[in-house]
Amino acid sequence: MPERRLSHRFGLERPHPTKDPTKDPTGRTTLSGMSDGGGKRRVGVRDVARHAGVSTQTVSRVLNDYPGIRDDTRERVLAAVADLDYRINNAARALGTSRSRTVGVVASDTALYGPSAGIAALEAAARDRGRWIATAYANAEDESSFAAAVRHLLAQGVDGIVLVAPHVGTRATLDEAGLGVPVVSFHEETGERQADGAALAVNHLVELGHRRLAEVAGPSDWFEATARSAGIAAAVAGSGAAVTDEWSGDWTASSGYALADEVAVRIGRDDGPTGIVVANDQMALGLIAGLTARGVAVPGAVSITGFDDNPDAPFYTPALTTVRVDLAGEARRAVAEVLGESAPPPSPPLLVVRDSTAPPHTFAATL
Repeated sequence: MPERRLSHRFGLERPHPTKDPTKDPTGRTTLSGMSDGGGKRRVGVRDVARHAGVSTQTVSRVLNDYPGIRDDTRERVLAAVADLDYRINNAARALGTSRSRTVGVVASDTALYGPSAGIAALEAAARDRGRWIATAYANAEDESSFAAAVRHLLAQGVDGIVLVAPHVGTRATLDEAGLGVPVVSFHEETGERQADGAALAVNHLVELGHRRLAEVAGPSDWFEATARSAGIAAAVAGSGAAVTDEWSGDWTASSGYALADEVAVRIGRDDGPTGIVVANDQMALGLIAGLTARGVAVPGAVSITGFDDNPDAPFYTPALTTVRVDLAGEARRAVAEVLGESAPPPSPPLLVVRDSTAPPHTFAATL
């Protein structure tokens, strides 16, 4: 169902053409406010409109996320919503509760597997608890877009916000804002299990006989990238192996492919890597394709592991050895936390061994 229809279902206030905006002793919603049952008037649509210098109809259209509204007008309305701490009188509140039964999700980088799969898992976890999710998308390169997304969700009266925006600085920005609702960072909270998963990949390569390893990390400002790199470093320490080379990409297959020239030069040298731990499956796919195009066999010349176990991983050539995390469990934990409820802990990460890893040539020759 489109987001604006959800917003309408949950009871956005509508202008009343005849009511006095300040006098309604019955406690019913008026243009300017709503009684809290004790005579104290809450902020209403007309207050927001006056503060923003627009009509009540414009406020309603912005809160319903209608198209065709100028960006500066939308920003003024959302800023007024935040300034006045306006909350929608949605259906749940009309029933006399303080819960909207809706969890807000702020998301970015959804073209990538991790964030998009996280949103799908959150939707399923919320549904299992009889909740809906309302998703607002933000531009990872524009900090103000996160503020706008949060204001949009707060205006819908969400019970809390799950951040599926995995950049390190975003959580700090929202914490400083003092939103007044619980905020859970989906990716930040998975850090320990992300590190454990990366360690599984390292241990697998070491058990196969690899002693010279390389890392292809993700962007350094992402929670997953830092956690996975930490897991690699911890697993290598004391294992008898060493990291001979370090590269990084932007999570995309194209960034992995772009590294192939540089990686190919190092493979086969006495001090070069025989196994490469890649921070996600998409970069691993690109790297394998690039190496194959240059005549470097995987796993014949070098073994490669990925991370995420995305649905396409079994169909790579070769099928990708990778790490699977319990996304469903992580989503259940996040939804429960934001609602102040409990959930079983997520399952530990799982190594999925396929065809992209094998003993190194020098090791295999001694068997």
